[in-house]
Amino acid sequence: MNLILTNIGTLVLADRSGKTMYRGADMAQLPLLKDAWLHIENGRIADFGLMAAGVPAAAATTELWNIDGRLVWPAWCDSHSHAVYAAPRQDEFAMRLRGATYADIAAAGGGILNSARRLAAMSEDDLLAVSLPRVQRLINEGTGALEIKSGYGLSVESELKMLRVARRIGQMLPVEVRTTFLGAHAVPSEFAGRPGVYLDVVINEMLPAVAAESLADYVDIFCESGYFSVADMERLIRAGADLGLPAKVHVNQFNVLGGIEAAVRLGALSVDHLEVLDDADVEALCSGTTLPVLLPGCSLFLSIPFAPARRLIDAGLPVVLASDFNPGSSPSGNMSLVAALACLRMGMLPEEAIIAATINGAAAMGLASTCGSITPGKWANLWISKPMSGIEALPYHFGHSFVDRVLWHGAPVASDAGWF
Repeated sequence: MNLILTNIGTLVLADRSGKTMYRGADMAQLPLLKDAWLHIENGRIADFGLMAAGVPAAAATTELWNIDGRLVWPAWCDSHSHAVYAAPRQDEFAMRLRGATYADIAAAGGGILNSARRLAAMSEDDLLAVSLPRVQRLINEGTGALEIKSGYGLSVESELKMLRVARRIGQMLPVEVRTTFLGAHAVPSEFAGRPGVYLDVVINEMLPAVAAESLADYVDIFCESGYFSVADMERLIRAGADLGLPAKVHVNQFNVLGGIEAAVRLGALSVDHLEVLDDADVEALCSGTTLPVLLPGCSLFLSIPFAPARRLIDAGLPVVLASDFNPGSSPSGNMSLVAALACLRMGMLPEEAIIAATINGAAAMGLASTCGSITPGKWANLWISKPMSGIEALPYHFGHSFVDRVLWHGAPVASDAGWF
């Protein structure tokens, strides 16, 4: 579709610099172009400029849209989600409200193992049927690129099922999907007390099967007390690398175990969660290229500490924001809310939060050359706002949806709401 948007109030992250991410103090330097036009051709950003300098002549096949002072944003790039799952877990939420901890729920057979049992009972087509409208809703909220993890399978058959569904979603819906194999998400009950034995299954049976079908772009592990150790994580990262799968790993959600230093040393693309950090963790991140991905929705929902975004930015790091959308600890994939929480509870500026949830999120999925900013040559994955006074309105009116219309590869996206 060829399209020219005119009278744009603000074009957000209109960037010709060629940057594939922003780090440290540069994250506050969000490129904004006011009173602008935007030219989309063959699904990609062709050019942009100021209305005062004149709008380019439109070809006969080009549509003209008067945006009437609204804002045009690059689509959100959500680099950490568990959007394929069998069913919500409101019952566990009620348990938490009555005082049960995350560990209490897991010990009672809830948590990840609960999701795994439900998913094992579903066919691939049924799992796709419940997941499609869920992801469609994320798209309607402005997400244009999404990482989807497995990890609610915990068996060869079910892990493959999840990843096949995630791949099918990327083929069927207007969203760039990257998939991550997270077979080492929890230890199944039949391997209780023997995480190393289960990890043997993950590495020797699951991982080769995933690679044989080219179902994953990345490999992941939940490195945490009671789940998998740093040594387990190192084993899996090396096994994934042998099959050409970079690592994106869960670390430092509840405890500092030394996982960040190991992940950086082994070249992981990202380390995700980071609700707790020590000086050695920050030093390790500064010494390498691994991206810190922060998940404020999880902190809000579980009432755990928020990751120290300000500390990481002040250390010169390229902070990423993602939703952690999942049925147990972050049942919202709304990236506008994620950006607002980053401002309200993590000390980030609106400019920093927007960059962290767009171009830096794209970098954490290996998509920064095609997504994440309004840059000539990139896909025109955008959302057009409802009337809003400026970018500060997004965190100020937290919880309010400013998304009016979504474009993917330059074409309007249908607005079916979908359900969780």
